[in-house]
Amino acid sequence: MATILKDQKLIDEFLNRGVEKIYPSKEKLRKKLLSGKKLKIYQGFDPTGKYLHVGHAIGIRALSILQKLGHEVIFLVGDFTSKIGDPDKDTTREMLNDQQIYSNMRGWQKQAAQLIEFEGKNPVKFLYNSSWLSKLQFEDILKLMSKITLQRMIERDMFERRLKQGDPIRLHEMIYPLMQGYDGVAMEVDMELGGSDQTFNMLVGRDISRAYLNKEKFVRTHQMMDAPDQRTMSKTKGNGINLSDSAEEIFGKAMSYPDSLIIKGFELLTKVEMKDIKRYEKLIKQGQNPMKFKKIMAFEIVKLIKGEKKAKKAKEHFVKVFSKRETPDEIKTYKLSSLLKESQQQLNLLDLLNSLKIRDSKGKCKQLIAQGGVSIDGKKQTDLNLSITEILDKKPQIIIKAGKKDFLKIIKA
Repeated sequence: MATILKDQKLIDEFLNRGVEKIYPSKEKLRKKLLSGKKLKIYQGFDPTGKYLHVGHAIGIRALSILQKLGHEVIFLVGDFTSKIGDPDKDTTREMLNDQQIYSNMRGWQKQAAQLIEFEGKNPVKFLYNSSWLSKLQFEDILKLMSKITLQRMIERDMFERRLKQGDPIRLHEMIYPLMQGYDGVAMEVDMELGGSDQTFNMLVGRDISRAYLNKEKFVRTHQMMDAPDQRTMSKTKGNGINLSDSAEEIFGKAMSYPDSLIIKGFELLTKVEMKDIKRYEKLIKQGQNPMKFKKIMAFEIVKLIKGEKKAKKAKEHFVKVFSKRETPDEIKTYKLSSLLKESQQQLNLLDLLNSLKIRDSKGKCKQLIAQGGVSIDGKKQTDLNLSITEILDKKPQIIIKAGKKDFLKIIKA
């Protein structure tokens, strides 16, 4: 049985770093964490996409602090709630089937294990909310629905917005916060963690815990980190820095953050001490080149997820490829014969890039070539129909650079 620690530094970090708000108050939660009582805490993650990203890492890191303090920590997969879909946008989410859900969550534990421990003296529990939600009878759901009023539900901003715009709100969307709230009841938790976008759902969960268990559930919301494209990081959009990405990919994506997000990236995505982050912020304001600090940030993000050794290699790779504009040592290699479809004799540049998904559509691959973003053996190519087959008739291999970071080696064999 894990000993409950009262480490003031860890508790302060949990209560302050990247925190948006704590309900009912930071002072009450501090008192509870210093009481020596073992708490049960969770965060839920709906498998609406295959990859956890660094936005999820913010909450997972907070869970890891509680794990170190000796508390019971739960990583909850919302396999049942993902069938409903959290109504967090202007239109109804597509309902996922069991096959899609299983496929999405298949690699999650391995991804999360880079940041928290699922083994050892105080392992994090990896649970699924279908374990209890799928067993609810209609009478149970009626009882659950009776705990919250319609007026309370339409306080949610996207419901208000849709009502004003005349856009449909499906009844099953209304019960999503109830299902999420019931998770806390089923597990009898003391605290729930989540991003600030989940505030409404978690506060409904507080009400439900009070109604069912006669206990006050703490809620800790954390700040959100945008994706490098400055949109909300999302599993469904696929625009995040994924925990399954290679160290080199994470470093490169982090370097594409705008300068305005460097300090926030340090606070939310690294372990760099806050006193150092404040010093970096001051130096940037005094006119020092933000690029210097962005490289430190990228290094620290990779270090947190992949470890220091891989972070050093990723930094070296970035400097070599992007700063010195050299070809990397390790390049994905493809045989021409494996790229040709059955009965296909020729392969042009556009079809090659599209088949290897260099961009997320054929149109975007076409745009990349037309704008001069593709070179072969160092020579820029803008001909969409350039025959890769004919080039390889004259040489054993070619190196293709697509965009700033994608390198491909195509060999004749």
